Amino acid sequence: MAAMDTKPEFPLIISVDDHTVEPADVWQSRLPKKYLDTGPRIVRAPLKEISFLGGRFRPVMGASGEDGPLGDWWLYEGLQRPLTRLDTAVGYSRDEIKLEVITYEQMRPGSYDVPQRLADMDVNHVQSSVCFPSFPRFCGQTFTEAKDHELGLLCVQAYNDWMVEEWCGPDAQGRLIPLTLIPLWDAELAAAEVRRNAARGVRAVAFSEIPPHLGLPSVHSDDWDPFLAACDETGTVIAMHIGSSSRMPSTSKDAPPAVGSTITFANCCFSMVDWLMSGKFERFPNLKVMYAEGQIGWIPYILERADVVWEENRGWGGVADKVHRPPSEIFAEHVYGCFFDDAFGLQNLDAIGLGNVLYETDYPHSDSTWPKSREVGEAQMGHLEPDVVERIVRTNAIELLGLTPEGLWRR
Repeated sequence: MAAMDTKPEFPLIISVDDHTVEPADVWQSRLPKKYLDTGPRIVRAPLKEISFLGGRFRPVMGASGEDGPLGDWWLYEGLQRPLTRLDTAVGYSRDEIKLEVITYEQMRPGSYDVPQRLADMDVNHVQSSVCFPSFPRFCGQTFTEAKDHELGLLCVQAYNDWMVEEWCGPDAQGRLIPLTLIPLWDAELAAAEVRRNAARGVRAVAFSEIPPHLGLPSVHSDDWDPFLAACDETGTVIAMHIGSSSRMPSTSKDAPPAVGSTITFANCCFSMVDWLMSGKFERFPNLKVMYAEGQIGWIPYILERADVVWEENRGWGGVADKVHRPPSEIFAEHVYGCFFDDAFGLQNLDAIGLGNVLYETDYPHSDSTWPKSREVGEAQMGHLEPDVVERIVRTNAIELLGLTPEGLWRR
């Protein structure tokens, strides 16, 4: 009798890109009393109008008593930012996901509640998860754009304290992996915040894919060196999410969201070339960067082109004195691409590098593969050997983020 063909169990997922919707009291319970009226706080108010064209999100809050759908809005200095269905769409069919304001009661509790999040991770075959912010935006741009940077620094620190002590606290059982913010407007303060959090076990920090879009220095300058040195010394991974430059790729002011959604990887592409041609990885040899939600299928051609430019044009290309190896070699040692749905990329793993690929589920966003991330992974990785799947789904993340062999955060 022939032996039965037993397929190995798909590994428990370590997702390097999920999101948290911050509870309403994150800042109100942590800021000094004098800042409670200007710091981030939630109010319930009607929506007057909303649009998302040309990569720009434009909501307008109505006055109390006006007609319009009610939603919960973050207020901060002069900012009015509503919670929307795009912030937390899991549990809704694709046709039900629209650009609309919502309240906390209208979202899946796992978006903001730790025990409920763990339960939703169990449903989705996910063991551990790294979560990017919502209200602060993907690298804390909200606090960078504010007028009062004294308050902004307190807001960054309050968020990080909540992230480490509560979101990733004892109730999370090591399954939620902290990702912290920095005050982007001051590299010395940023370095201090990296070290403060590294001392309590944090190994990942959010950063902008293209800082000049935020009015900040580029990675080609020396301005970021104190921050980069702190990451280099502490083994803190620099995590860049699509949209962390506050400018999603688009082609025109009237391009529908579908255009930008199709080319979301573009900023990651531009950013990766910036880093590879910056010389920073040679100056800070322990630096690691990862691109969340950027997918991976585009990487092989960019590496091929970067190598050609470095070889043929470096004499006049401005990199001969700082980039001393082919960019593809530098990529292999320092850069990680993250994906949740990229069959083409998985067919070209050899050209990317097995050790440079990480898996994600994007919970609770509209693109999320929840609650079928395992099924999606099995379908796309079915042609790969089990040890290869293990690396992509678990081992690379364990090694990059300094997790325990079991895939949990070390406090």
